[in-house]
Amino acid sequence: MADVAEKAGVSRALVSIVFRNQPGASEETRRRVLRVADEIGYRPDSAARLLARGRSRTIGVMFTVHQTFHTDLIEGIYPEAERLGYDVLLSASAEARSEAKAVEALLGHRCEALILLGPDAEPAYLDELGQRAVTVSVSRRVPRARVDFVHSAEGKGVRQAMDHLVELGHRRIVHIDGGRGPGSADRRRAYRAAMRRHGLEAEVRVIPGEHTEQSGIETGRLLVAERDQGLLLPTAVLAGNDRCAWGLLMALTRAGLEVPRDVSVVGYDDSHLSHLMPIGLTTVRQDARLMAEHAVRFAVERLEKPELEPREAVLDPKLVVRGTSGPAPEPSA
Repeated sequence: MADVAEKAGVSRALVSIVFRNQPGASEETRRRVLRVADEIGYRPDSAARLLARGRSRTIGVMFTVHQTFHTDLIEGIYPEAERLGYDVLLSASAEARSEAKAVEALLGHRCEALILLGPDAEPAYLDELGQRAVTVSVSRRVPRARVDFVHSAEGKGVRQAMDHLVELGHRRIVHIDGGRGPGSADRRRAYRAAMRRHGLEAEVRVIPGEHTEQSGIETGRLLVAERDQGLLLPTAVLAGNDRCAWGLLMALTRAGLEVPRDVSVVGYDDSHLSHLMPIGLTTVRQDARLMAEHAVRFAVERLEKPELEPREAVLDPKLVVRGTSGPAPEPSA
């Protein structure tokens, strides 16, 4: 700032006024200061200014690489944070980078609050993290942890999907489990409950899996191999999420099966991935933008009122029927 002031022939205080966009400088002086700053490559360090006041006004977001729904959530986080006067810093967990490393990097950059997208951490770690910094968990609820939670009503979404399939005449409905993925336990329980409610308990089958395309591909290969051994194919599959559903669709199509003529497929999330498939995916929509807005608001509100008790926002999902679900095939003669 001193260099800009000297070259522009004004005081350092006037340069500060210009960069803070406050009244006190003429339009000509403002233009001259900005031109000089551009010439010498000076940019105001807003982060340093905020830290000098004891604030960073930055929200750190931990997400998982390759999780397409996390991308949709991040897209909603940015505008809400900006509206409330906060910057956003991202840190990814991946196969070679743990969630803990991703989180510590955010804290190391002095993020005032953390938003964790689908965290896989142990409850004790989440609780301890909530004691260190304002923390919001999205898509995963951990009872008694001192963090705020934002998630959809998983059971309600699965019930909608199952009712839809049963109304289409499906009885042999398989569920691909999401393993430790966010929402998986609730979706698994809701699937079993729906099968019992429809009198299909004898047909219950949960295939272990993950929220990945590879999991869907492996399940598809398994079902095709069983068919080749004389076993009946399921008439419908409820996948753990959209990525898993996509992998399943690829495996079934490569095996010469037609969706939904031979097998109906339903996903979960309604991530942008579901719109990129050759055939529109029937899936349960989680409102990513609304979830993101709730998460940011929870974080900002707790920064302003640290004494708030942990809160929970449960949003209603909605089944979106597209091209991968249809009537159950007629029994073979």
